[in-house]
Parts: sequence; C-alpha cells; structure tokens
Amino acid sequence: MSTVRPVFYVSDGTGITAETIGHSLLTQFAGTDFRTDRIPFVDTVEKAGEAAARIRAAGDATGSRPIVVNSCVDAALTARLAESGALMLDVFAPFIEPLERELGEQRQSRVGHAHGMVDFETYHRRINAMNFALTHDDGIATNYDEADVILVAVSRAGKTPTCIYLALHHGVKAANYPLTDEDLEHDRLPPRLRPHRAKLFGLTIDPIRLQQIRQERRANSRYAQLETCKREVVAAEAMLRAERIPTLSTTHTSIEEIAGKVMTTLGIQREMF
Repeated sequence: MSTVRPVFYVSDGTGITAETIGHSLLTQFAGTDFRTDRIPFVDTVEKAGEAAARIRAAGDATGSRPIVVNSCVDAALTARLAESGALMLDVFAPFIEPLERELGEQRQSRVGHAHGMVDFETYHRRINAMNFALTHDDGIATNYDEADVILVAVSRAGKTPTCIYLALHHGVKAANYPLTDEDLEHDRLPPRLRPHRAKLFGLTIDPIRLQQIRQERRANSRYAQLETCKREVVAAEAMLRAERIPTLSTTHTSIEEIAGKVMTTLGIQREMF
C-alpha cells in the first residue's frame, strides 16, 4: 500500500511554474500517493502564515510530512512557509547563485514575470494564435494560408487539444482537419490540403482507445462502434503513409509530447510561455 503524502505548490503568482516543475519531479516516484494542491498569490507574510497553517494541518491529517514546492521570490515569505514543518523545495534556489556569479549581478525579485503580460507583442501573438485555433477547429474554416501547422486525423484523435496547447503555450497558429468518410474513400489527401503539404502533421490512435473516447461522446452510435473506429484508423493511416505525411500515435502520448514532436518535425521554433 502506497504512502499518502500531501504536496503543495505555493507561489506569490499563479503557481504554474511551481506546479509544472513539481509535477515533473513527482512523476519520478511511483511508490507514493501524492495528494497535490496549489496555493497561488501568497504575496504577503499574512497569507504565507495562513498557507503554513493549512500545510501543517494537512500533515497532521495524513500523519506524514508535507512537501512544498515553492516559487515565492521573497525570502520572508519562504521563511514563514517553512514554519509549517514541511520539506521545502525552492524552485529558484539551485540556480540563482550560479547565475548571479556568472552574470556579475544580483537577482531582482520580481513577482509574476514568468507568466505575466510583460511583452505585449508576444501576448497578442498568443491571443491571435488561440483565435486562429478556434476558428480553424474541425474544418470550420479552411483558409490555411496563415497556418503554421495543420493536424490531420480522424475525429477524436486529439487534434483540438493539441492545437489549443500549441496556441496557448507557443503562439503557434494551428488548424486541424477531420478526415471524413468521403476523404477516407481515397488514398490521396483531400484537395483543400494538398497546397499545404509542408504544414501537415498526422495523428493516429489505437482503435480500441478511439472507441472508448467516442463512446463517452456519443454512446452506442455507429460513430462509436469498434468496427467503425478500426476502418477509419486503417484508412487514415494508409492515406498518411502513402502521402508521406509525418504521423504520431496519440494513444499513450501526452499533449505536451505531441506538441513538441509536431514542432520539432516541422521545424517550428518558438519559445514556451
């Protein structure tokens, strides 16, 4: 039986940085049942005290020492959080001193810059990319001239969440095209996609997993039948293979991994927000 261990992602901002790094660390340990919680906007000593009390109570309730992944930049806040008795993991501590030494300057403790709207041009690029993804979702709009990438796959293979992730985190204008029964009758790309071959990336999925997803959306329909899923996946894979379109299975692949593979394969260079 695994041990229950409370984990808190604490930040003076949104907490996204602490949670992202903390989650990556915790996935390396499979023998513990981590119960995670995020406490954002801890930007005063009073709020830090309240957070410390909450963390301490979680430790008392579970009988195990809590873990705090902390991205607060103010040392006074960190000190107050430490009064909880938790194991404190400071996100920035291992890197600040080497950087100060290398750059010859002291850090400037500024809250919220990692996920704040610092660069208006960059921010608007993300918003425009998100709007593009939404208006070009599932073939709603098919003017792909401005697209950075067009994901091609059968329905429910993971196109939409990947497009949204690419837009939100990388400012990539991602469209997606759902392969219909009519498209799958041929072994060639649909005519509207052919002029944009260099932007295409295919997604596929195990038919059994696809059937499970479609069953949740449209239970007991022909759309969700396993035979339908098998037929569509086989036809789609054959088309993508014949057209030499790079393809990735989403069956056991996270959205982050799919997005990274798409960008690397198509040579899209964008920073992560």
